[in-house]
Amino acid sequence: MTATTRRDFLAVGTGLAVGLSAGRASEQAIAPKPNIPFTLGMVTYNIGAKLDIPSLLRVCKATGIGPVELRTTHKHGVEPTLSPVQRKEVKKQFADAGVVIWGSGSVCEFHSPNPKVVEENIETCKKFLDLVKDLGAKGVKVRPNGLPKDVPVSKTIEQIGKALQKCGQAASDAGVEIWVEVHGGGTAKPETMKAIMEQCGHSSVGVTWNSNPDDVVNGSVAKSFELLKPWIKSCHINDLFKDGQGVYPYRELFSLLTKSGYNRTTLIEVGKTMPDEPSTIEFLRYYKALWLELAKPVAGE
Repeated sequence: MTATTRRDFLAVGTGLAVGLSAGRASEQAIAPKPNIPFTLGMVTYNIGAKLDIPSLLRVCKATGIGPVELRTTHKHGVEPTLSPVQRKEVKKQFADAGVVIWGSGSVCEFHSPNPKVVEENIETCKKFLDLVKDLGAKGVKVRPNGLPKDVPVSKTIEQIGKALQKCGQAASDAGVEIWVEVHGGGTAKPETMKAIMEQCGHSSVGVTWNSNPDDVVNGSVAKSFELLKPWIKSCHINDLFKDGQGVYPYRELFSLLTKSGYNRTTLIEVGKTMPDEPSTIEFLRYYKALWLELAKPVAGE
C-alpha cells in the first residue's frame, strides 16, 4: 500500500483499530458480518485492470471480496468476442474458485444525437447480454455519458429511455438485467436519471448507484436516494478512506441501502491502480475493514 493510502486510512478515527487488525487477519476474520445484508464486491476498474483471471481470482480469495463486475477492455479479457468454449472455461474458472461473476461493465451508451451510433450501442449491448447469460452472471452495466449540446434535454432523456427499452427486452429474453450507471455530465444528476428510468419503464432495467458528488445535498444523500430507490439494482462505491472528512457520506448510504431492503452487493470502483498482486491484496484488506465498520448497522436503527 502506498504512503498516501496509509495516511488516508489513519485519518479515519473509528476505522483505525478495525483496519489495522483486519489488514493482518485471515480471510475468515474479515468475512462480512451476517447483519450486513449486502456483500462487498469489486469492479475491475481500476484496481483490477491489470490482473488476468488467475490473478484476479487469487486476489478475491485472499480478501474474501466478491462478486466481480468485469469491466470491458481490461486484462481479464472477458469480452463478447469469446467463443462458446472460452466462455465455458471462464465460467468454470470462477466457479472452481468460488467467486461470483456479477456481470459485465460495458461502456454502451445511448445519448448520441446520431441514431446510427445509438443503434450500434444497442447491438453491442445485446452481445454483452449474450455473454453474461453464458457466464451465468446477473447483468450488464451500461451508461449515459452526458447531455449533447444543442439538443433539448427532454429529447435526450426520451431517446435514452427508448433505447433502454430495447435493451431491457433483450435482457428479459436472456434472463438477465440491465444496470444504468448514474454517470456523465448532467445525466449523473439523480433527477435526470429518475426521468430516464420513467421513460424506460422496463422491469429488467434498473440503475447502478454510482456514489457521485451530485448525490450529496447539504451533506446527505437521502433526497437523491429516495429519487432512485425504486430502480437500484447494483451499487458502485469508491474511496471510503475519506469518509470521515465529509467527502461522501457512506455510512448514511449503507444505512439507506439496508433500510430499503437492498441485499445485493456494493462494488469497489476506485481510480487507484496497484503495481502487483500483493499490494492489491493489502489495499483491499484495508478497504474491506473500513467497509465493515461503515456498513454495520447503527444501534437503535
